[in-house]
Amino acid sequence: MNSNSNPDQIPAEKTPSGQSKPDQYSYADAGVSIADGNALVKAIAPLAKATARPGADSDLGGFGGLFDLKAAGFTDPILVAANDGVGTKVKLAISHDRHDGIGQDLVAMCVNDLIVQGAEPLFFLDYFASAKLDNAVAERVVASIAGACKLAGCALIGGETAEMPGMYQPGDYDLAGFCVGAAERGALIDGSAIAPGDVILGLESSGVHSNGFSLVRRLAEDKGWKLTRPALFDHEQLLIDALMAPTRIYVAALLPLLRAGQIKGLAHITGGGLLENIPRVLPDGCHAKIDATSWSQPRLMAFLQAEGNIEPEEMAHTFNCGIGMAVIVAPDQAEEISEQLSASGETVHDIGRIDAGEKGCTVSGPAGCWAARDDWTATHNG
Repeated sequence: MNSNSNPDQIPAEKTPSGQSKPDQYSYADAGVSIADGNALVKAIAPLAKATARPGADSDLGGFGGLFDLKAAGFTDPILVAANDGVGTKVKLAISHDRHDGIGQDLVAMCVNDLIVQGAEPLFFLDYFASAKLDNAVAERVVASIAGACKLAGCALIGGETAEMPGMYQPGDYDLAGFCVGAAERGALIDGSAIAPGDVILGLESSGVHSNGFSLVRRLAEDKGWKLTRPALFDHEQLLIDALMAPTRIYVAALLPLLRAGQIKGLAHITGGGLLENIPRVLPDGCHAKIDATSWSQPRLMAFLQAEGNIEPEEMAHTFNCGIGMAVIVAPDQAEEISEQLSASGETVHDIGRIDAGEKGCTVSGPAGCWAARDDWTATHNG
C-alpha cells in the first residue's frame, strides 16, 4: 500500500476510457444562489406594488422600471436625481438586528435631497449587496424601503440584489439608493430669491439620522456602551433604539408649500451640519445667522457631546443637533408657514435670520444649548 494514501479519500470518478472526470462547478458552489434571488423578488413584489402612484408601473422582474411623467400630471418637467447610502449606521443595524428602519434612512437621504430643490420624488430604486443573501433580513430591509417610499409618495419601481462572496464578510450587507423627482420648469428652487431679512425655520430631526455614525461607533467602542440597556438620558428607551431612529422624511409637509410658492430655500441638514449645508442654498451677499438658544439640544445629542467631550463647532459640523431641515421664508409669511408645518406634524423652531454679508453661516449660543462653552460662534463660508 502506498504510504501516502488516505483510506478516507473517495477515488475520483472515472470516464469510460479510464480517465478521471474534471471537477464540476456551479454558481451555487461559488456562493451565489439564483433561486434565492428569485424567491426574494417574488416575496418583495407585493411591497413594491403597494407603493404604486400615478405614472408608475411597480411590477418587478423586468430589465428596467417605467415611469410616465404625463400620467403623473407634469406638462413641462425638469428631472432631478439623487443617490445616497446609509453609511456605517448599517453596521449597527447588522450587529443589533435592527433591519426594520434602515430602509427608511436610505429613502430619506435621497428624497429629502430632492425636495430641497423643489422636486417631487417620483420613483426609487435600491441596491442591496451582501456576501450571501439572507432572504429574511433582505425582506425586512426592503419592507422598510417600501414603507418609506409610501411616506415620500414615490414608487419603488426596481432595484438590484447582489451576492458577492469575498467582497463582504458573512452577515454583512450594504445599501444604496437612487431616486428621481421632477418639478415644472420654473418651479425649481435655486436660492436666488433669498434676501436679507428672510426667516430661517428649523424642522426637528428624529435623531442622529444617517450622518456621524463613524464617530458614534467609535465612542460606543471606546466608552464600552451597553447599547441594549436603557439610555442614560431616557430610561424608557434602549440606547440602540435611540441611535437607530429612522431619518425623518419631510416631503409630505413641504410639498404643498412648494407648490404654493411659499418657500424661498431649503437645506437638508446632513454631513457638515448646519454650518455647511445652509450656505449651499444661499446666493452671494447673504449670510445665515443661527441662534442655538432657539431650540433645545436633544438629550441624545447632549449625551454624545458629553461622552466625547466634543467641541461645539465640531458638533455643529458633524451632527444635525436636532434640526433636520432648514426652511427659508419671507418674514411676513413665517408665522403662517410655521403653523402649516406644525399642522402637518412637524415640530418647528424659528432658528435664525438671513443677513447681508459674505455667503456663509454663523451659529451662536450659550452653554445651556451646547453644553461646552459659555458662548461661541462658528462660521463656515460656502
